[in-house]
Amino acid sequence: MNLPFDRVGHVVLKVRDLERSVDWYTRVLGLREVGRYEDRMAFLSWGENHHDLALMEIGDVPGPVWPEVGMYHFAVRLHGGDDELRAVRDHVVSEGAEVGGASDHAVSHSVYLKDPDGIEIEIYVDTEREEWESIPNAVATIKPLDL
Repeated sequence: MNLPFDRVGHVVLKVRDLERSVDWYTRVLGLREVGRYEDRMAFLSWGENHHDLALMEIGDVPGPVWPEVGMYHFAVRLHGGDDELRAVRDHVVSEGAEVGGASDHAVSHSVYLKDPDGIEIEIYVDTEREEWESIPNAVATIKPLDL
């Protein structure tokens, strides 16, 4: 059956320190806080949706460990191309985020960073369809990207 889903509505992340994470996601990724639930959750938006990201404070517990089951990373797409990706990369670095790498996936160009709890975030731009349509198995491509 072809179900009528059209996108991921939002992501909820478990974080150690709610205030630290709200500060980081608003400063580094440009989200805006739109609501709170008690003192445990904050809801953040880029503007089109009520919330694109929710943060839930769980306190001082062990963080993500590779290769346990769970989320590997989440990705946010930019409209535009490599110039916009470069500008956003420069912004997140200026805000103190550490970029862990950049990849050419043929279908997209990506940079990777981690939030204060070690959760990985991919920021990417799509490449032109004509660039990757003729490449066999293009989605599996992982090459270094020099921005």
